[in-house]
Amino acid sequence: MLDKLKKNYFLLIVTFLFIYFFFNLLDGERGLISNLEKKEIYNELIIKENNLKIKIKDLEHKNSLLTDNIDLDFIEILIREKFLFGKPGETTYIINENGSKK
Repeated sequence: MLDKLKKNYFLLIVTFLFIYFFFNLLDGERGLISNLEKKEIYNELIIKENNLKIKIKDLEHKNSLLTDNIDLDFIEILIREKFLFGKPGETTYIINENGSKK
């Protein structure tokens, strides 16, 4: 048996090296599976970044309506939304999540 092992020593080493590199190609820290997971995480982060940029632009616009040139219509909208304030003779309806009116 030791003679066969000595004769096939090169084949045995090449086989182990092939198996080692094959598993690291697929499952290593820089392997294909890890690469696909990192690409998916990257795409999710890009989507979150775009959503946050949109929210920031919206908040900056609302902030500019309150600071630069005071927009009275925007202030009235805020008062109506936050305090449920209405003018005399108006009826205020609150719609729940299930769609029914109070």
